[in-house]
Amino acid sequence: MARKNLIGISEERVDDANGAPGNDRPIAGLMAGARPPTAVGGITRSLSNITQKVERAQELERQLAEGQAVVELDPALIDASFIVDRLGIAADAQLSLAEQMREHGQQVPILVRPHPTIEGRYQVAYGHRRLAAARDIGSSVRAVVRNLNDEQLVVSQGQENNTRSDLSFIERSLFGSRLEDRGFSREIIMSALGVDKAALSKMISVVRRLPIALVEAIGPAPSIGRRRWFELAELLAQDGKPEAAAAFTQSREFQKAGSDQRFDALCTFLSASRARARPIPWLAPDNTTPVRIRETDVETTLAFNSKTAPGFADFVRQRLKSLYLEYQEETGD
Repeated sequence: MARKNLIGISEERVDDANGAPGNDRPIAGLMAGARPPTAVGGITRSLSNITQKVERAQELERQLAEGQAVVELDPALIDASFIVDRLGIAADAQLSLAEQMREHGQQVPILVRPHPTIEGRYQVAYGHRRLAAARDIGSSVRAVVRNLNDEQLVVSQGQENNTRSDLSFIERSLFGSRLEDRGFSREIIMSALGVDKAALSKMISVVRRLPIALVEAIGPAPSIGRRRWFELAELLAQDGKPEAAAAFTQSREFQKAGSDQRFDALCTFLSASRARARPIPWLAPDNTTPVRIRETDVETTLAFNSKTAPGFADFVRQRLKSLYLEYQEETGD
């Protein structure tokens, strides 16, 4: 993939003695050994300058090939990684980063690779926040360009996040589960996350037990660790709790809170609804109790006693449709 003048070296051309243009080098626009038709007194100086530029270009070409040189890129040419590793970025934190880069410049380059399917574009391995900040302030972004396959990209992406320690437990767990969904091996995922097999199994298992929409509604919850996410999974395992939790996320209380506070509020709500469960007494005409009824603020549960009234549960289940239609007629819904 061609990279035109990425490093800011002017593209000078050196013609041969017959006036034919010399062959351009990929970076410097120079051909080693070309002889400019200048006056004799300037030959030594010109050749010296050319030699220095050629050597510098050769060194930069080597560094680019090894992914060591930092270049300036247009943020509009860079796409996100194919694996999302964040549950959103706080607006105030992103604004602070943009202002910092505006005042002091970009101190740490991002890592990108040539886009695997689109000529002339790039794909970021890590540095999404810095890339977004560069877009916000309208500047180019400093980047290291490196040829990476998919496995190398996700390992680089994960290891950079581990080094910076700015992803929460649930974000790292989601990253691992998404990698597994994309067919990456557990060995690659362990390398990306910097965890052992047992830890990775726990991280992925908790994600599998949680509704993804609910996790996304809570957000990164940076202060919430593995134990508490497992506790939430236990609460959600109870009948009716996923629906109750989804409804609670639409409340004003939940949506106005920060991510950690949203997690705490949801757990408090689910625990309280369980504690407030109250029995509703009901006797059948024959003075038996074939059904036990318990009610909370968000659900009503019927438990059928198969010994007292064998088959009654199936009898009711088969008539649920007609009962619901009767309910709609009476309520006008």
